[in-house]
Amino acid sequence: MTDEEILRTLEDTTNDAVRHQLETLRKILEHQAGVSYLRSHLQGYSATVDAETFRRAVPLSSYDDYVDYIDRMADGLIDLDQPLLSVDTLLCFFYSSGTSTMKPKLIPYFDSKLSRAASFIAHQGGTAILRRLFPPRTSVNKSLWFLYADNITTTKGGFKVMAATTYPMQSSNANWSQFLACTSPREVILGSNMEHRMYCHLLCGLRNSDVVDGIRAPYAIGLIKGFHLLECRWKQLCDDIECGFLSLEISDVAMRDSVIDVLGGPQPELSRRIRSICEEKNWVGILPKLWPNVRYIKCVTTGSMKQYYPKLKQYAGEVPVLGGDYFASECSVGINLDIMQPPEMTRFVLLPTAAYFEFLPFVPDAINVFEEETVDISGVQVGKMYEVVVTTYRGFFRYRLGDIVRVVGFYNSSPQVEFVMRGPKTPSEIVTEKDLMLAMECFQSVLRQAMSAEITEFASFLDLTLSPKQLKVYIEVREGCMFMQEEKLEESVVILKSCGSCIENGLGDIYMSQRKRGEIDPLVICVVKPGSFDGLTWLAVENGAPASQYKPPKIIRNCQIVDFIERSILVAVSLDAEYKD
Repeated sequence: MTDEEILRTLEDTTNDAVRHQLETLRKILEHQAGVSYLRSHLQGYSATVDAETFRRAVPLSSYDDYVDYIDRMADGLIDLDQPLLSVDTLLCFFYSSGTSTMKPKLIPYFDSKLSRAASFIAHQGGTAILRRLFPPRTSVNKSLWFLYADNITTTKGGFKVMAATTYPMQSSNANWSQFLACTSPREVILGSNMEHRMYCHLLCGLRNSDVVDGIRAPYAIGLIKGFHLLECRWKQLCDDIECGFLSLEISDVAMRDSVIDVLGGPQPELSRRIRSICEEKNWVGILPKLWPNVRYIKCVTTGSMKQYYPKLKQYAGEVPVLGGDYFASECSVGINLDIMQPPEMTRFVLLPTAAYFEFLPFVPDAINVFEEETVDISGVQVGKMYEVVVTTYRGFFRYRLGDIVRVVGFYNSSPQVEFVMRGPKTPSEIVTEKDLMLAMECFQSVLRQAMSAEITEFASFLDLTLSPKQLKVYIEVREGCMFMQEEKLEESVVILKSCGSCIENGLGDIYMSQRKRGEIDPLVICVVKPGSFDGLTWLAVENGAPASQYKPPKIIRNCQIVDFIERSILVAVSLDAEYKD
């Protein structure tokens, strides 16, 4: 299909969204009528089940409702005559990108013709929009793409497990032509060591600096990590370009040899140009200086990625940062038709053919209180928040994604939503991801004025083992800050305590009401060593989290994560107590 045909299809489906939604549900139920999960709920109903009957007979579900089915399939216990979740062939499993626990979920990936057709429109729609804004150029046609094929594991039943982003590169019929525009060779994408691959991506991107049209990563944090590595290693990068050889100890021989081929021998003039730019140590607007022909930077900047947007804009200067689309591990959800908008203005148009969508009303001032009934896309109201519920082509039925969105309008007849946050997991959670991010935004502003400190990462943990319970906020600051200087520790603590109140004041009504009633102890702010959250990343990856999709948790719920981060604390300050080392 041409770009015009794809965009016309998007127009047509959103023009008659309700009809396409009912047709999508009909196709799913007819195709999957024989699966065990559906039969257990729809037994006794006629062959044709309408939307109202489906929503009445099949309960809302979460991942826990599918674990037994998924475990049986992973172990190879599959009966073709009695399929568990889908009548289609199971190809592999995808790791979810969620990181609230150390071990990601396993999402079964079935060979579904219906799903492939829906996914094609979703993915190619974003590409068509990008090409419409930035028509391809023949001479400047490369992307510095921080792309990583994650490690593949195998289940007991012999099925491969990988990140969804890895599948196009690791399947038996992988089409590498789609990655020819990447400045890095495939050996870098397929390499094993994450930091080495990031370094090689930078090196290859700098070597091809004049032909880089765009800079990309799945998520904003991937670019922030890459550009921070540039700040730390620019001298070494320049040395490698100058001599045409890698001085860094990279153990992956295939990756090393392929990068040396890209360097193409010593490049002293290019090295001098890059060195003269980096020696100024002015990283604001550094990207167009190093890549003079770059037209855009593209990544997901909504949700928990929003915190990285201001830093990314500093690096980008006048180069626009384009937002991504709304895709979950389970299915495509929405497309961003106006990718030039900043994260706070990003709107996603729900794709009526991607899945069957329902919306569970969410009450923001009463955490985890949901109304009993869902509404379909015809019943959503502008301004209200909902949890997204999906019935997919690939074996999830009335499945709660855990994403909270706000309906902000309609595009044709399809809802436009903004991503608000990941929803709370349990009734005991008294602070949402959004509350924490807003509070930290205020705290960062105050702290920057008080001591020129830049917060690079943060997360919170509610300790329910204490009585009263207590909330801890872990923050990591950029190296060189006062917190790192022992002789200024006392002064840092005083400033931290004076600024810390704006965190508590921004943590939402539930937190504040419990705080006033004495049901929760004073907030503790913990400053951790630089690199602590990077260490957490490597720990998560070692436990199976996909490196290319990793998102640092904002609300920590796992004791292993807490134990790791607690060992990195430099300063801990209770807002109502004296400093304790």
